[in-house]
Amino acid sequence: MWYIIFTVTTIASLYGLWLLYKKAGKQGWEAIIPFYREYVMAELTSRPKWWVILLIVPIVNIFVFYGLYLDFLKSFGKRRFWETAVAIVLPFIFLPLWGHDKDVKYLGPANTEEFSKKYPYHKSVGREWADAIIFATVAATLIRGFLIEAYMIPTGSMERSLLVGDFLFVSKLNYGPRVPMTPIAFPFAHHTMPITGGKAYSEIVKLPYKRLPGFQNIKRNDVVVFNFPAGDTVALEAQEQTYSDLVREYGADVVNNQFTITTRPIDKRENYIKRCVGMPGDKVSMANAILYINGETAQIPEEMQMDYYVFTDQSGLNPERLKDMRIEYAQGQPGVYQLHMTAQEAEVVRSWSNVQRVESGVLSPEESQGTTYPHNKHFNWNYDNFGPILIPAAGATISLDSLTAPLYGRVIRDYEGNSFEKKGEDYYINGAPAKTYTFKQNYYWMMGDNRHNSLDSRGWGFVPEDHIVGKALFTWMSWDKDGTFLSKIRWNRIFKGIH
Repeated sequence: MWYIIFTVTTIASLYGLWLLYKKAGKQGWEAIIPFYREYVMAELTSRPKWWVILLIVPIVNIFVFYGLYLDFLKSFGKRRFWETAVAIVLPFIFLPLWGHDKDVKYLGPANTEEFSKKYPYHKSVGREWADAIIFATVAATLIRGFLIEAYMIPTGSMERSLLVGDFLFVSKLNYGPRVPMTPIAFPFAHHTMPITGGKAYSEIVKLPYKRLPGFQNIKRNDVVVFNFPAGDTVALEAQEQTYSDLVREYGADVVNNQFTITTRPIDKRENYIKRCVGMPGDKVSMANAILYINGETAQIPEEMQMDYYVFTDQSGLNPERLKDMRIEYAQGQPGVYQLHMTAQEAEVVRSWSNVQRVESGVLSPEESQGTTYPHNKHFNWNYDNFGPILIPAAGATISLDSLTAPLYGRVIRDYEGNSFEKKGEDYYINGAPAKTYTFKQNYYWMMGDNRHNSLDSRGWGFVPEDHIVGKALFTWMSWDKDGTFLSKIRWNRIFKGIH
């Protein structure tokens, strides 16, 4: 349906430009040829013709086009605020109307001193402010959507590589800017309106997934920001758990009756940041907390954290000492602590005089947590022992059976937009029996560097390509909520690159 709407509105807009070009003494067909159309606009508005070259530069081309477009309309006397607004939002209506209006005439190049003297137009203070605010909002929205975006680390899933309170810059250009799939949204809000709450976007217009060309492809071990795949359905009062986890714990009827359930489009789901450890076509597995990619030991992040159990004498551990070392901990029975820390920190703790022993918190294969993807009785996996599992790649084909269906059913149904069900011993896709399935897009396996304190692919599975937001570049600021005065800023992390 949206294709029809897009085609009709585009044709109507070009028809309006055709009429206006003829009024300006040009041929109507000149209005429908990309780049040449803008070249003629530059001529009609007395703008430098070399600006047309800038139309091939991402982001810059948007400003250049609208600059020429609005100057072109000024050449017909369209300079009021409402005229500018409707020319941008509703060109398919107003361009044809102005093209047929006998009173609308080409007055000459708007970007000249002669034009300003002959057709003076003074903006009110309110109009000046409105123009400035709109320009700043549009510019910031375009930069945030297509170029670079600030992001804050909210949880400890990437400790120590990234710390809670780190403020990052995330590049949209590296992997290619993703065209907004839900373009009608409140500026600077993600999915929820500030202060008032409620949705900060409208789904009246939905666009299919499209990504502009980027500088590189995703590489293994990149730190990537993406939309949380399991965040498609959300219980608003319990957003710290996925909807699927809540249903498994309490049952669908209880969850749907006790919580406010909402669904979110892909680009309005929560932003997560993890390390991409598995690429399309890879086989991923873990054994005793060691990650394997295609049967070989994977690269270990320099500051990877694990769980350790620390046993002490009656004096216990000093909380301030742990705080200074930025070690998160939980205490069970007296003298027994669970610490999230690196292997180097474990050695330091082991050397303390009141520490009797330090044991790894790695789970054995027999210790099933029940929280590991795909949450199926045939796969008795846990966070330290799972797989091997094949990551789907675009164009790859799998056989459908009792082992593959639990692993890839959600991909087929929720990420690739098919109906998928089992009838007897057979599987049906979109109502037709199917023995195989061919994937439409690439998928990735994301994991946190804090291996025992991370909600990642081990819990909810694959990350589709259309969920990828961008690549984390560097930390531009880092705020320690537990610091005091100047120590609240982690000065050594400012402008630190992310590896």
